Amino acid sequence: MSTATMEAPAAPALAPSTTATVVTGIGVAAPNGLGAEAWWAAVLRGESGIRRLTRFDASGYPVRIAGEVPGFLDEEHLPSRLLTQTDRVTRLSLVAAKEALDDSGTDPADLPAYSAGVVTASSAGGFEFGQRELQELWSKGGQYVSAYQSFAWFYAVNTGQISIRHGLRGSSGVVVSEQAGGLDAVAHARRQIRKGARVMITGGVDSGLCPWGWAAHLAGGGLSTVEDPAAAYLPFAAEATGHVVGEGGALFVLEDAAAARARGAAVYGTIAGYAATFDGPGTPRLVDAARIALADAGVRPDEIDVVFADAAGERDADRAEAAALTEVFGACGVPVTAPKSMTGRLLAGGASLDLAAALFAVRDQVIPPTTGTARPADDCPVDLVTVTRTGIRLRHALVLARGRGGFNSAAVVSAPA
Repeated sequence: MSTATMEAPAAPALAPSTTATVVTGIGVAAPNGLGAEAWWAAVLRGESGIRRLTRFDASGYPVRIAGEVPGFLDEEHLPSRLLTQTDRVTRLSLVAAKEALDDSGTDPADLPAYSAGVVTASSAGGFEFGQRELQELWSKGGQYVSAYQSFAWFYAVNTGQISIRHGLRGSSGVVVSEQAGGLDAVAHARRQIRKGARVMITGGVDSGLCPWGWAAHLAGGGLSTVEDPAAAYLPFAAEATGHVVGEGGALFVLEDAAAARARGAAVYGTIAGYAATFDGPGTPRLVDAARIALADAGVRPDEIDVVFADAAGERDADRAEAAALTEVFGACGVPVTAPKSMTGRLLAGGASLDLAAALFAVRDQVIPPTTGTARPADDCPVDLVTVTRTGIRLRHALVLARGRGGFNSAAVVSAPA
């Protein structure tokens, strides 16, 4: 896991937390909804945001569909001074961060200096901004390259711009572990809360829907070439042919539980457990991440009421995840869902969006569906939720994520006490 940390200057010592870390705010930008509540309503309806690419002409590429955030007009959300220095991924991140802060009822100006920070996950950085400036360089010359290129492409730029815009001067950082990054960032933020930070903004948002980004996605392999958006990404299905790429993600406000209660904040849930492992040669370790996360949360496998799966949409990877789930819970031993089937895989934004879904699920006591897949393959013995389930008790949810290169992460979300 690659991390970059931006430590605040000498600051007053903060008292370590002795209580749980809770989520008090959520902001979402997703292909099937801009804004947390709009997105969640679409998820429960089984509404997909996967469709033909419109952000650039993809007609000459073997893959022409993706999950694009709909109705996002940059100038409606950000001042012009920020538009000139930011990539689309940073603009989406700034909007999600503001929504999360507003949702939590937190005003950073009311907090002690250096008591609030930001930890985000990123995989691609500002791909579209970088492409544009490279075009300027090669077509016109170096004098036409924006000075903002020096940081707008960087994978830490979302953390920096969020912290600047909201005056968050506490310990901050960025995590790079591909699809697992969204959970890893939240874990780093939880660590800061335990050390005494009052508020942390965390999660992941990614976007690389431009020709340069698309070339990287294609080179990475694993993309489905099926042209029908409804049939291209089928997690755990016998017909699975790969995944669809999307943009977006979710950001959260984390607080100490006692402090949140003291100010009367509404709580979505608790980040009760977390673990990360790394695959060895021929040794997948997703199952270890799941077990360690459960142990960290202090819950047994039979106390997990739903799993939000990584859901690669590739036959070998799906079989491996199903095997890990079977080892922990038994065959079809726990409901499993993959709402990312409606958005595509969002790189660092994917796991954080699943975490948001888990938090809403325990809030509303409902399990959202997996779309596309009618039934799991025989070699994937999972209780796949394909129609929204209600009338069940949700105490704890497990979120799983795997990143390219061997990253595995798992997080347990618990309903508020």
